[in-house]
Amino acid sequence: MTTGLSGPNVAITFDVDGPSNWIGTLGSSLPSVVSRGEFEPIGIRRVLDLLTEFGVPATFFIPGSTALLYPRLVEAMIARGDEIGHHGWVHENPSRLTEAKEREVLERGLEAIDRVAHIKPVGYRSPGWDNSHRTVELLVEYGFEYDSSMMGNDFEPYWCRTGDTASIDEGFEFGRPLPLVEMPVAWHLDDFPQFEPVTIAGLSMLGLRTPATAFEIWCGELDYLCDRVKNGVMILTLHPQVIGRGHRMTMLHKFLEYVTSKSTVRFTRCADYARRWRTGRKPSLPDLGYRS
Repeated sequence: MTTGLSGPNVAITFDVDGPSNWIGTLGSSLPSVVSRGEFEPIGIRRVLDLLTEFGVPATFFIPGSTALLYPRLVEAMIARGDEIGHHGWVHENPSRLTEAKEREVLERGLEAIDRVAHIKPVGYRSPGWDNSHRTVELLVEYGFEYDSSMMGNDFEPYWCRTGDTASIDEGFEFGRPLPLVEMPVAWHLDDFPQFEPVTIAGLSMLGLRTPATAFEIWCGELDYLCDRVKNGVMILTLHPQVIGRGHRMTMLHKFLEYVTSKSTVRFTRCADYARRWRTGRKPSLPDLGYRS
């Protein structure tokens, strides 16, 4: 299979959290909890081997603290030609931060990735997919080209906005579109809620579903993209500490076989698709017209 951007595309993305999601978002320093993130390098090595086997380019969103913890793994991604994206400093939820703190987190993440990979990421994914009201404006200010944290479409990117009005009394109104592409995500295309049990920090997530459930969902989404939509990008969000477990890696191998069996589907990195999509377009509000 070749890589490209026309027709149906699949973007395999990874949130390389390491211990940071348990520390930053879920607020735990307990050894047993944090140890779940210590599985990250094992999962990453398995993931990179599998991606190389299939010749698949990927996008890795990495918190700055994780990049500093596992620099050799980041270097291995760079050597493969994978894209590195920003994912906070220690997986902080932006919606819980002050503007000053959110700015600090952005800068610390950028500095850490530059120190390890000597690059400036063009893509951002917020920890927990939970942007603040300021996030997209900050991303534009810091020169990002795309965000991948929101869910206003499934297979079609769109322009991020600022100043949306969400009012109980007056209803919802769109704000101003910004020159920042949204590469949309979806919870059913994320491995974490399907597989990981979490019962800390007020969060209760059962997880522990069989890989067959995720396989059925992911293949169904891909079939719809190929058969009905025919053009766009399906973005899969995976976590090496989650998908890297043996039985799940077997399922991921099977899914990549399924993707490559479809001759019209191409793999893409997020930045490549976002850049191609924005060519010839200017920031605008969503098209609210009906399309059959």
